[in-house]
Amino acid sequence: MPLTEIPPPLPHEQVQVIEAPVGKYRQHVRMGQHLSQADEPVDLGGENSGPNPYEFLLAALGACTSMTLRMYADRKQMPLTRVAVDLRHRKIHAQDCAECHAREGQLDQIERVITLEGDLSDEQREQLLAIANKCPVHRTLTSEIRILSRLAE
Repeated sequence: MPLTEIPPPLPHEQVQVIEAPVGKYRQHVRMGQHLSQADEPVDLGGENSGPNPYEFLLAALGACTSMTLRMYADRKQMPLTRVAVDLRHRKIHAQDCAECHAREGQLDQIERVITLEGDLSDEQREQLLAIANKCPVHRTLTSEIRILSRLAE
């Protein structure tokens, strides 16, 4: 199938990224039945026509965090009325991180600020913070990741 045609939806655990025919870095992104695009910001040579790869990564973590907290609060019948998750990615020097294993070079750091709305006790708020660190994407990002790459035939 030519890369200019949009193929049928993918299974929900699969994503496909195809270079767009326009723009230097623009990408078509298929996620299940959803279509999106990615790009780099103008200052990096792109056209800013979509989120950059790190913004997609942060969106995945933020969405998973919020969904996980909602599921947990509903199951425990907590009075959580709304969740908001603000995220920021940056590179830091390993020597500036006392609790990190690496001592040289740079590390990726994600800052996640979670806003919980509702008549929650301090204990419930602490429980929800602990649960946020157990969302599946958080666990993936903090575990050993194995990426297998090969060329298509």
